[in-house]
Amino acid sequence: MIGSQSLVAFVNSTTGSIHPYTSPISDYDTTLQPGPLSFPVPSIAAEFTTDNQMIIYATIQLPAGRTSFTHVWQNGVVSGNTPQRHRTTGDNMRSSATIDFSTGTTSNTGAAGTGGSRQRNRNVHGVLNVVSWGILMPVGAMAARYLKLFKSANPTWFYIHVACQSSAYIIGVSGWATGIKLGTDSRGVLALLLRPKPDHKYRLYWNMYHHVTGYCVLILSIVNIFEGFEILDTEKKWETTYIGVLIFLGVTFLVLQAFTWFVFIKRKVVGHIITRAYI
Repeated sequence: MIGSQSLVAFVNSTTGSIHPYTSPISDYDTTLQPGPLSFPVPSIAAEFTTDNQMIIYATIQLPAGRTSFTHVWQNGVVSGNTPQRHRTTGDNMRSSATIDFSTGTTSNTGAAGTGGSRQRNRNVHGVLNVVSWGILMPVGAMAARYLKLFKSANPTWFYIHVACQSSAYIIGVSGWATGIKLGTDSRGVLALLLRPKPDHKYRLYWNMYHHVTGYCVLILSIVNIFEGFEILDTEKKWETTYIGVLIFLGVTFLVLQAFTWFVFIKRKVVGHIITRAYI
């Protein structure tokens, strides 16, 4: 995790020797480059046992006035003598404990402590954002685009649209609250508050702003969701499930779009016939 002060060791594939060193972590995509830690480490060594376990020995100088620390241990693959990022699921998210160097005692935190809590927050963050920006937002946009085609659905389509977008915003803010950064004000709410009457002279400009902003938010939200899947390194089934949802929404969009064009052409032909009859 970012901010960790790491003791690292691996077997060099070229020389066959064990390479122990220190590495401060400042990025999720770290390759564990050697560097000094926030506290002195006068000596470090390691051995690779016959049962495929790496044991690291180090002498560390503790900060003044503190002896208890959270200890995390991880393992991962090495590519070209460069350690790669470890997994962020399963046991890798439960490998933590609190250690007191003055007494030598440890207390396992694991899933019930900071590691488990952090993973739960990530899961909640992902689910809330997928439901809000990835599902409710597109459904609300489709309701506004296609339901208003039917006169009997007016103004019901508008309330469905507002309900979906407002719910997406509220749930999305809840998702932001569990993330690294909290969300800021939404343009969609601003557009709702400043929405002119249908016959207002500025309604055309509002429509342009609303449509462009809305579609940009949809595209960026979907891209952001897939970026989230990659960053959190979630199980493949979650990404596959969301792809299935997108395919369903895409097929629904194509069907409704084809039906919209059919109704539009039909009304245009009927209107042309009526006009000629009137003439």
